Amino acid sequence: MAFVAHKLVIVESPAKARTIGGYLGSGYVVESSIGHIRDLPQSAADTPARIKDKPWGRLAVDVENDFQPYYVVPRDKKSHITKLKGLLKDADELFLATDEDREGEAIAWHLLDELKPRVPVRRMVFHEITKPAILEAAANPRELDMDLVEAQEARRILDRLYGYEISPVLWRKVMSGLSAGRVQSVATRLVVDRERERMRFHSASYWDLEGTFDAGSGHSPRMFPAKLYSVDAVRVARGGDFGPDGKLANERVHLDRTAAQDLVAALADAAFDVRSVEAKPYRRSPYAPFRTTTMQQEASRKLGMSAAGAMSVAQRLYENGFITYMRTDSTTLSGAAIEAARDQVRELYGAEYLPDSPRVYTKKVANAQEAHEAIRPAGERFRTPAQTGLTGDQFRLYKLIWMRTVASQMKDATGQSISVRLGGSAATGQDVVFSASGRVITFHGFLKAYVEGTEGGKRTDDAETPLPDVRQGEAVTAASLAANGHETKPPARYTEATLIKELEDRKIGRPSTYASIIGTILSRGYVYKSGTALVPSWLAFSVTRLLEDHFGRLVDYEFTALMENVLDEIARGDKDRNSELAEFYYGSERVKGLHPLVTGLGDIDAKELATFPIGGPETGIVLRVGKYGPYLEGPDDDGAPAAKRANVPDDLPPDELTVEVARELLAKPAGEEIELGVHPESGLMVVAKNGRYGPYVTEVLPEEAPKGAKARTGSLFQSMSLDTLTLDDALKLMSLPRVVGVDAEGQEITAQNGRYGPYLKRGTDSRTLPSEEQLLTITIDEALGIYAQPKTRGRAAASAPLKELGNDPVSGQPVVVKSGRFGDYVTDGEYNATLRRDDTVEAITLERAAELLAERRAKGPAKKPTARRTTRGAAKKSGTTKKSGTTKKPAQRAAAKSG
Repeated sequence: MAFVAHKLVIVESPAKARTIGGYLGSGYVVESSIGHIRDLPQSAADTPARIKDKPWGRLAVDVENDFQPYYVVPRDKKSHITKLKGLLKDADELFLATDEDREGEAIAWHLLDELKPRVPVRRMVFHEITKPAILEAAANPRELDMDLVEAQEARRILDRLYGYEISPVLWRKVMSGLSAGRVQSVATRLVVDRERERMRFHSASYWDLEGTFDAGSGHSPRMFPAKLYSVDAVRVARGGDFGPDGKLANERVHLDRTAAQDLVAALADAAFDVRSVEAKPYRRSPYAPFRTTTMQQEASRKLGMSAAGAMSVAQRLYENGFITYMRTDSTTLSGAAIEAARDQVRELYGAEYLPDSPRVYTKKVANAQEAHEAIRPAGERFRTPAQTGLTGDQFRLYKLIWMRTVASQMKDATGQSISVRLGGSAATGQDVVFSASGRVITFHGFLKAYVEGTEGGKRTDDAETPLPDVRQGEAVTAASLAANGHETKPPARYTEATLIKELEDRKIGRPSTYASIIGTILSRGYVYKSGTALVPSWLAFSVTRLLEDHFGRLVDYEFTALMENVLDEIARGDKDRNSELAEFYYGSERVKGLHPLVTGLGDIDAKELATFPIGGPETGIVLRVGKYGPYLEGPDDDGAPAAKRANVPDDLPPDELTVEVARELLAKPAGEEIELGVHPESGLMVVAKNGRYGPYVTEVLPEEAPKGAKARTGSLFQSMSLDTLTLDDALKLMSLPRVVGVDAEGQEITAQNGRYGPYLKRGTDSRTLPSEEQLLTITIDEALGIYAQPKTRGRAAASAPLKELGNDPVSGQPVVVKSGRFGDYVTDGEYNATLRRDDTVEAITLERAAELLAERRAKGPAKKPTARRTTRGAAKKSGTTKKSGTTKKPAQRAAAKSG
């Protein structure tokens, strides 16, 4: 049989490989790299043996020799590399078709360096996965872009130095297992700083008047609202006139309740007329097509998706040929895309909604890295959402992208904005002016297709407030007047959408990484969600304090943005990579570098870092961040300092921990006993208390109790509270484990509460119980009924589904809620995602479960454990290194050997 050569095409994901393989047909073999195939070692076991004893060995970056990185192939990728090498043997040409961004270019370089092909190598790039785009890309390959490779490698080294040097400081001084990152630590600081603003905030009270005015029977609308604007020509105070200290920042009339109500009474018989009418044309141009960050923000506001969830869904849409590449800084549309959008405007809305000439969007964000298009529907003719056959989140996100793209090629919305001033004289002689603002849209233009979402109660662009067509001097009547009180509010906490916008506005990090950054600060416990708001934990306060006090420059907002500029200048060849890395790591005459900062830290008072006063010094109350969470220390009733301790609830936001709340918590301190009564059998006092692992009841043993004597104890059920617990409840808890009865063979069945929840036990056969309450109520007949059912083997037996939610919109697999070793979680059979503190089994929906699973998928598959001996052997055999330095040209570097 004659040998038939083929072209080998390597893409990043299996889904993409299947789609592209179908387009290219025979003569091509399409395989995926399954993401990165090589990286810096993630553990000591993976570190090449020859560098382990080097001073910089744990970094896997030779900081003494031009910051040379040492790459390894992860254990779970070795067999796949072997497979790719086998496919390459039968190929006469290699196409590296990874994504066209820094990460994709780096993956292509690593494939080239690891596979060491002896056939021609092409770089194949495309922005959408449609047959014409793929055939065009295969016919017009380019060379590997070593500037992009350099840019990605510089970032990777910088992030490794930052994380591996600072994280150990956090382990020693704050808590083990913590991490620091060049962008993640700054993002955490932003959330902490916002909470500090809220904690410093002093609310102010102010009153105003709101009225409904009657323009008369000849007007439509006849009735319209207006608010008090001024009294005797001085503006009335509104919320924006007060500073964060609660004081007026401008000269204003500050009405209190009495003054406002008196003014209402004084205006009871007042005559009002129109003092002025100001009309201005209203025009609103379409929003630019989506780039990565604007898509994430709108998916959050309109669809309730997390940043990671939106990116996961977008990835599926891209890989299956529905949208263009979703990691882009650009708002540009190709000529074909503009025509496709204009065609749909004409077909769906009519020619009157189509501008004479195409709209061109050329603006890019600062330091935009690629020449991608905006995110848009794929193809030269767009499919409407109904034509796609998509369902669930993929349908919803595609529809959002489609509407935004089509709207971007529509005419402006036009109309009129009107401001009316109404004047009258109070019985007290005061001259008062009311103000009414309105807007009427006479031609909706692009708003017919798409309206951008808002947050914080702001009105949308299509909101209309019609006012009557009144003229200056015309009389109007006050149909009703009312005094209303208001309180100023602290600045809103960040949501995922607003944090992404803040990071982008400050030019911190790369838009393509924001989803993973938010995922990291959530998973590390620095931040948690309360609804959509991002709330910092007290742990984040401790970490941020350490970084600000000892690594201030590295978490400075401007410095972080400056480093982003430097990295982009390296990518353009305008700055030398090694010189910039050396200044960052070793410092210069101008600045102190990372290495001397870490080695010259000196003594850090860990207790001081973890201590935060609550109120002034006179309260004597402090919060401490401990190994098992935050807790309070405060004086006892006699004033003895730090005599009482109380745990702080996990879901209590820092700005809500006031002195009053702290005193309430200290009134029920951890360890303080609540006497419930005497045990009728033992005669011992039974008490309830808060412990390190939650509330429990126990007997109090006398001092003369024999050595080794054990008191009966029992943890409270989740449905119980120390406030309402009775002696009878305590006796039932201490009766566990309870003998339920015996089976026909005389074997005892007991009900027990274990590490993984309530269960029945008969010999070595255990069965899960749905609720803790059943431990006290289940009968022998009910227990025998459970044992009569076949037992499910494996992990599923220990965690039968608590709730079925439906099919996951991404994987298509059934999603269920289960109870596991570390709490309740959702799973689609492939990925598990733990429920967050605000999630409950009863309330969780399929949409929320899909969001949690999408965040989990974004982190990649879990690594399988490998035996220690195998790990060491693999590490010794797989160590590879890439030489890098200023003396090498890109072409030379592309041919550098792995050692």
